[in-house]
Amino acid sequence: MVKRLLLIIPVIAFIILLQSFFWVPTYDNQIKGSRDRLYQFIQGSIGDASILNPILSADSSSSDINALIFEGLLDYDEELRHRGRLASHWEIYEEALFFVNIEGRFPDATPISAKEIVSRIDKSQISNLKSEIRNIEVLPPRAEFIEIKDPRTKDAVKKVEVTISLPQRIKITLKVVDQEFFRKIEGIIGKEYFTSIRPERYITVSDPSLIEPLSEQLVQITEHNPVIVFHLRKGVLFHDGHEFDAGDVKFTYESIMDSRNLSPRVSDYEPVKSVDIIDTHTVKVTYKRLYSPAISTWMIGMLPEHLLNREALVKEARLKGITPDKFTMRDSDFNRNPIGVGPFKFKEWKSDEYIHLARNDTYWEGIPKYKEYIYRIIPDYLGQEMEFYAGTVDTYDALAHQVERLKGNLRFQNFSGLSYGYSYIGYNMRRDLFKDWRVRKALGMAINIDEIIKHLLYNQAEKITGPFVKQTDYYNHNIEPLPYDPEGALKLLEEAGWKRVNGRLEKDGKPFQFTIITNHGNELRKAIMIIAQNAWKRIGIDVKADTVEWAVFLKKYIDVGNFDAVILGWSLGIDPDLYQIWHSSQSGPFQLNFVGYNNPEADDLIIKIRQEYNRNKQIDYCRNLHEIIYRDQPYTFLYVSKWTALIDKKIVIMERGPEGKEIIKPIMPTKTGNFRFYFNKWIKLAKEPVFVTQ
Repeated sequence: MVKRLLLIIPVIAFIILLQSFFWVPTYDNQIKGSRDRLYQFIQGSIGDASILNPILSADSSSSDINALIFEGLLDYDEELRHRGRLASHWEIYEEALFFVNIEGRFPDATPISAKEIVSRIDKSQISNLKSEIRNIEVLPPRAEFIEIKDPRTKDAVKKVEVTISLPQRIKITLKVVDQEFFRKIEGIIGKEYFTSIRPERYITVSDPSLIEPLSEQLVQITEHNPVIVFHLRKGVLFHDGHEFDAGDVKFTYESIMDSRNLSPRVSDYEPVKSVDIIDTHTVKVTYKRLYSPAISTWMIGMLPEHLLNREALVKEARLKGITPDKFTMRDSDFNRNPIGVGPFKFKEWKSDEYIHLARNDTYWEGIPKYKEYIYRIIPDYLGQEMEFYAGTVDTYDALAHQVERLKGNLRFQNFSGLSYGYSYIGYNMRRDLFKDWRVRKALGMAINIDEIIKHLLYNQAEKITGPFVKQTDYYNHNIEPLPYDPEGALKLLEEAGWKRVNGRLEKDGKPFQFTIITNHGNELRKAIMIIAQNAWKRIGIDVKADTVEWAVFLKKYIDVGNFDAVILGWSLGIDPDLYQIWHSSQSGPFQLNFVGYNNPEADDLIIKIRQEYNRNKQIDYCRNLHEIIYRDQPYTFLYVSKWTALIDKKIVIMERGPEGKEIIKPIMPTKTGNFRFYFNKWIKLAKEPVFVTQ
């Protein structure tokens, strides 16, 4: 089928190319006025952005633009090490807390006083313990009054009032995060010290039947509280001239956690216990528990509190004649007219045509070389190629066959490398049809992925078996990809109760039928969808295929889990935290586990990965999780592609030497494969440069 499909593609391509010529708006029609083309960088994109707000967006087009307008407290350098951005530097340490056991070390034993515990720690000979400790203090008893969802009902509104009577606690500030700390302390105060404490003694609630379950949930005998203190750069300005400060960091966190905003980033920040402003340029973030990805989450773009706080939203709602109580950040015009602190300012957004940015002349790290950044939406790859060849776009996400076709052209630079992510077919596991793992596995076995890689990707991809970045140690290389085995697929389906009747699969008199969708404009995904559809039809499955415009695709189908099967891809970071995509708690509307994957064993490992600071243990957990997800097959993992890029050869890196002389360098990827790392230093020359080799 693949070969037959490929014979059709050139005809289709010719039709699309003609369509592109006639209906893709020209650059002159989109951006009016005379400008210096050498100082404009024009990016071609298949899809438009959806929302220009870093805490609300989840699609790649929005992320591309948000990365230029907004900035986080830190990011990765050329070696994938953390480096400061809006934070110049930071410290990481731990505040460990534990109860003073008023019941004694074990039943009927004499209690150990707080003073005695401190004395024992001070006299301890345990290796390295005293050198880890920065400070010890005894906290007085206190009561906490909280309201919590009533566990006896599914009604989310119904609450119960709980009083937690905290006894004396000892707070030990450590110089580093030490996940073995309480094991060391047990060597001083006894191995049964913590286990002999009964949490139910410290909780009061009106219904006695709730004491035990709520005490286990709410009473923490010991607490690992990792801390990050961020020191912010002074003099950093938002695009409207307002200075960035600690209040904006706290506000960004609170906006993510505000349930009205439906941020897909909540799970990244749920482990935060508090965000405290120490002074105008210092923020202390304290965590509820061990959370190893903590530092990386602060790469999120910071929001301007003065433009989006409750007072500003109420004012905007009233101007629009909307009841303020029903007006949230998602409703604000800010999301189409954003203001950040990044290297480029927002100018204009014409839906499905372009997004226009201008450089930020007050950018803290130095003014970008390009004066303008234009993100042009050209909704087919051949249209993009034509515009690129004509010079009306400077780069686009070229497909493998396009790079192959143009890489010999001396006008262009080309780059490639293995991507951080993968493409997949996802099955909605809320649907009865996909609840049996044998069905999902059979669907994967019916597709010849090798043929997809060979004929559609020109071998510029590799097969993949699970959810981690293939280049990292977290990926389990011992797992073999699913075989292409239609007969084996039929046997699995038969085991699951499906029988072939007159050439089609049936169960209890009902045919095996569903719809697979993907986003309009991505011809590669569309071709894969047709290949999968035909592969499944050959084993007796009735499959409909559909493509949907990107914004509708997200809003009507993905965000609300309204689909059978979908072809999509994930672009990942190197951190192994998969909570947002795979944890069962993240399967609600606007969340990223939109296939509804739910496996308690996987949930447990996902949490362990988040809390593990020992890299070797973390790798073991990741490889086990990989194996479980592979076994369950919530996705048919297709491939990890090699990222490919084409750029005009006249685009270079321009720096200034020690004496202020301009130095021209060719664009080269970093060791991590990021060829756009130095984008703010890029510029386009009037003619192709000649580089002198040393």
